[in-house]
Amino acid sequence: VQLVESGGGSVQAGGSLRLSCSGSGYTFSSGCMAWFRQTPGKQREAVARSYRGESSVYLDSVNDRFTISLDNAKNIMNLQMNSLKFEDTAMYYCAADQNQFWDLGTWTCPSSENDYNYWGQGTQVTVS
Repeated sequence: VQLVESGGGSVQAGGSLRLSCSGSGYTFSSGCMAWFRQTPGKQREAVARSYRGESSVYLDSVNDRFTISLDNAKNIMNLQMNSLKFEDTAMYYCAADQNQFWDLGTWTCPSSENDYNYWGQGTQVTVS
């Protein structure tokens, strides 16, 4: 499995960026896809996660600003990030695994990095 992120860069606060994750060896529509981010000295945190593109969950601090989407035909996952804040600065990673679980009547993807086996190399997002 190979995941490759793109789209990171530097942007001023209030601006937008669109991250993309392309993959091979894993069908994005077969399970969970997620975006994590990490800053130095901290654990990775799940920014957005989606089961087959059908149900998505967001970190509270990015809700209403970030949108995760899947193009299953192309095996691409995107993260549209609007109204970026300084605290969004981090290395962003895409992750994948068939680790969904049934919770409150819907399939849900886990938020812990330990539950994902497939990772990209990361793309840096810097907000100033």
